[in-house]
Amino acid sequence: MKKIVFAVTIIGLSIFLVNCHGPKQAVASTPNALTYEGDVKEVIAQNCTPCHIPANGGRVRPYDNFANVNTDIDEILRRIQLNPGDRGFMPFKHPKLPDSTIAIFVKWKEQGKLEK
Repeated sequence: MKKIVFAVTIIGLSIFLVNCHGPKQAVASTPNALTYEGDVKEVIAQNCTPCHIPANGGRVRPYDNFANVNTDIDEILRRIQLNPGDRGFMPFKHPKLPDSTIAIFVKWKEQGKLEK
């Protein structure tokens, strides 16, 4: 009897552990999951230079790295969703980003802000 209880316990525990994973693994396995390196970094390079790319002479907070963008994503989203003429609008002295570009930032945040 003890052998049966032990075997059932081991099998149950094995099934539980095989199917147990954290939320980042679930997000990472989602098809079309956006990442900073694969998606967001390129959008920033195209739309936030030269100000937020230090190598190009920027003097404000650099967004050429995951850590800063990850920390500031709420403020980035707030500012790029403002209308031109609103205080804090970004990209400064440029037209408003297309909705499809803004959606990249939104989706990246919703999916857990993956780096790679």
